[in-house]
Amino acid sequence: MDFKALAGQFWRDGFLLLEDRFPAARMRQLDDLIAGHFGADPAFAHTREFLDNAATEVIPWFPQADGVEDFDNLAADPALERLSGEILGEGWYSQYCMIMFSKPRTAGQAWHQDCPPEDPSRFNLNRLVYTRDITAETGGAIEVIKGSHRAGRLPAGSVDFDFSARVTLRPRRGALLLLHGHAWHSVCPIADAPRVSVNFRAAPARAPADITDVCVYRNMLYRFSTSSIVETRA
Repeated sequence: MDFKALAGQFWRDGFLLLEDRFPAARMRQLDDLIAGHFGADPAFAHTREFLDNAATEVIPWFPQADGVEDFDNLAADPALERLSGEILGEGWYSQYCMIMFSKPRTAGQAWHQDCPPEDPSRFNLNRLVYTRDITAETGGAIEVIKGSHRAGRLPAGSVDFDFSARVTLRPRRGALLLLHGHAWHSVCPIADAPRVSVNFRAAPARAPADITDVCVYRNMLYRFSTSSIVETRA
C-alpha cells in the first residue's frame, strides 16, 4: 500500500474507501456477534426528541464498554494503524469502537457532520468496517459531498444544497471506509434487512477526547452527553 498517496486522496476528498480490506470469514464471525447482541428488534437508545429532530434512526453499541474484545484486532491492524498515522499525524490516538445498527425500514441518518468544523485541526476520523454488503437492494448507502470537510458548517434549513459533488458509496463486506468528521454525509433509508457498520474512531493529537459529543445537523447542534439540543438552526 502507498500510504502517503492514500492519505493524499483522503485529504483531497474527505473520505477514502478501500474494498476487500478484511477477510470475509472474519467479517461473518463478527456479524454473527453483532446480530446476537442486537437481536431481532432492539429498542432505540436515543431520546424521542433526538429521533424526531435528527431524522436519524441508528442504535449504537460500544462493545469495549461491555468487555467485548472481539473487534479490537481490527483496530490493531498494522496497515490501518499506519494509514491512520499518515492521515492524522504524530500523536494521533484511538478513541473507541462503536457498532451502528439500523433496523429494517428505518430512516438511516440525515445529513450531518460528526463534530463542529470551526477549527480545522480539531476533528475525528471515522474508520468504518463493514461486516455485510451494502447494496441497492438493502439500502443504507453512504452519501458524501466530496471536499466538504473544507467547506465549514453543513448548510442549515430544509432547502436542498448543491449536490454536484455528491458521491454514493456502497461498501462490500470487508471494506474499510475512512471518513473525515467534518465531511457532510448521510446514510440513505434502510430497506428490508438490518444495516450494520463498525466504527473505530480516532483523532489527531490536538482533538479532545469528546470531539464527537456535539454533532451538527441541518436543523440543530446536538450534545450526546446531555441528550440535549445546544443550538437550533433556522
